[in-house]
Amino acid sequence: MTDLKIRFVALAVAACAAAVPVLAQQKTDDHAAHHGAADLADGEIRKVDKGASKLTIKHGEIKNLDMPGMTMVFQVKDSALLDKVKAGDKVRFRAEKSDSGYVVTAIEPAR
Repeated sequence: MTDLKIRFVALAVAACAAAVPVLAQQKTDDHAAHHGAADLADGEIRKVDKGASKLTIKHGEIKNLDMPGMTMVFQVKDSALLDKVKAGDKVRFRAEKSDSGYVVTAIEPAR
C-alpha cells in the first residue's frame, strides 16, 4: 500500500469512528422525543374507578394513537396510577393500545 492510500484509509476510519457517537446520540434523542413529553396528551380526570382499575378522561388529541379529543374510559397499566389523581384534576398522560383496549401507562399533573 502506498503512503497516500494508508493515509486515506486512516482518515476514513477516523471519520467513521467520529460519526458513531453522533449517530448514537441522535438515535437516543429521537427515542426520547418519540416516548417523552411529545407523547403526553392533555386531559381532565372525570372519574377514578379503583375497583375496575380504570380512569375516565376527557382528553385532547392523543397523537401517538392518532386519536381526536373525546371523553373515554382507559384501563391503567399500574393501579398505583389511580392514587395520583382524582376527578377534576388536569393531567398530562400517555396512553397506548393493547390487546384489551387503551391503557394509560403514565400520568402527571398538568402545569
